[in-house]
Amino acid sequence: MQSWITRSRETVYDGGRWLTLERRELELPNGQVIPDWLWLEMPSYAIVIVVTEGGAFLLFRQTKYAVEGVTLAPVGGYLEHGEDPLLAAQRELREETGYEAPEWVTLGQFVVDGNRGAGLAHLYLATNAREVTAIHADDLEEQELLHLSRAEIEDALAAGTFKVLPWATAVALALLRLPR
Repeated sequence: MQSWITRSRETVYDGGRWLTLERRELELPNGQVIPDWLWLEMPSYAIVIVVTEGGAFLLFRQTKYAVEGVTLAPVGGYLEHGEDPLLAAQRELREETGYEAPEWVTLGQFVVDGNRGAGLAHLYLATNAREVTAIHADDLEEQELLHLSRAEIEDALAAGTFKVLPWATAVALALLRLPR
C-alpha cells in the first residue's frame, strides 16, 4: 500500500508548545487531491505502567480537565523537545512518584488519531520499582498515589475507571505482558 502525500501545509493556529492546527493539501495514492485537510500537531508523551518490587501497581486517583469526575491514571507526561521517550518515561516516574525501576518494556508507540495526528503516545511497563527519592511533581491537578493489586487494576479497567483512552490501552497492554 502506498502512503498519502502531503503536498502543502499551512499553519492555521499556533498555540506554541501545546497545539498547532494546520491545513494540509493531501494527495491520495489514487491521485485524488484533498485541498483542505485539518491536522493537529501536539506534543508526544510517555505513559508508564509501574509495578513495584512487591507486585503493587502504582497509579493515581485524580481529576483532569477533560474528564468528568475522578479517574485512575498511570504515571506519564509530555516529552521535552528532543527528549528520548524512554528517558522521559523514567524522568516522569521519578518526578511523580519518587520511584525508579530497573526493568523496562516498551509496549509500543501509537498515534492518537489516525487521521488528524493529535500526538504520539509512547507506552511502557516498568517493573521491580522501588522508592528512591521524594516526589517532585509539578502537575496542576490534585492526585493521590495508590498501590493497587493486579485484581484491583483489572477490575478498574473492566469498570471503565481509566477514563482516558491511552491510559486504558497502556494498562491493558501491560496486563497482557505480565505473567499471572
